Amino acid sequence: MGITRRRTAGQITGENVIIEVAWMYYQEGLNQKEIAERLGISRASVVNYLADARESGLIRISMAAESFTTHRLALELCARFGLQAAYVVPDEAASNDEDRFYRVVRGAAEWLPDLLAPDDRLGVAWGRTVYDLATVLEQQNLPDLAVIQLVGSMSTPYGFTAEACSTRLAQKLGSHCHNLHAPAILSRADLARELRAEPILKAQLDQFGHITKSLFSVGTCQPDSHVVGAGVATRDELAWYVAQGAVGVVSGRFINAQGQAIPGPLDERMIGVELSDLIGLQAGILITPGHDKVAATRACIAGGYATHLVTSLSVAQALLA
Repeated sequence: MGITRRRTAGQITGENVIIEVAWMYYQEGLNQKEIAERLGISRASVVNYLADARESGLIRISMAAESFTTHRLALELCARFGLQAAYVVPDEAASNDEDRFYRVVRGAAEWLPDLLAPDDRLGVAWGRTVYDLATVLEQQNLPDLAVIQLVGSMSTPYGFTAEACSTRLAQKLGSHCHNLHAPAILSRADLARELRAEPILKAQLDQFGHITKSLFSVGTCQPDSHVVGAGVATRDELAWYVAQGAVGVVSGRFINAQGQAIPGPLDERMIGVELSDLIGLQAGILITPGHDKVAATRACIAGGYATHLVTSLSVAQALLA
């Protein structure tokens, strides 16, 4: 029978214990007794840590972004990788990978409104991370902002289709939504070429040239990658790209460790943004919730797709290792 190990406050250093307690209390809704039991500390200590969090400005109506963007590891990520900003979420007392995932998603939802301007044109990728972010995001009112779907539609077993991601996010932001009314991948290159030339779809594709910011989570090149599960690539096609040096997937496109696009058999059959349209934006907001995406995240940053990063403390340490 497995043994559940409890992280104690003594194992969490410095500023992290205050952030950890504040997160568990305000974001996860645990009471002081539950926090004390999970961390192996007294309830009085929990009270003191919460008081310290309030007095230091960590706590307001929502958790103050500055407390996470000025964390030591956030600053180290910016210095090492040339990022404009990073948001590091505590995960030292997270009970499992799913708990860590949702901490990062909630952190991204907290930070996203601060990164948007009223007239932005936000390109949105597909995937569980973006879909769940939109789910937990508090309702905003940005009627002049446009949310633009970056990859065409696909039949997936997951529920978080590309159009569902962009539509749900636009609803939460109180914004306009521009979906792509076409499949992400077609069976023939000539069919894709003809479809891209259709006036309605061409007008939608032209939106990519006006994107000011992007929101995405990089995909992996593991056999269980969503790019295979969603039917964008077959296992054989994935293996071919991996043999060419692929380490990550950005909006359906494969990149190598330097972040360079890998030309391949899918390009001419795909309906979606070109990687060149995602470089040099005002902001590329990358969400990395797990250790499986460390190599792909480094590649994204190297390629210039990401200027802002949301991740957990342990993943930040792995990125810097």
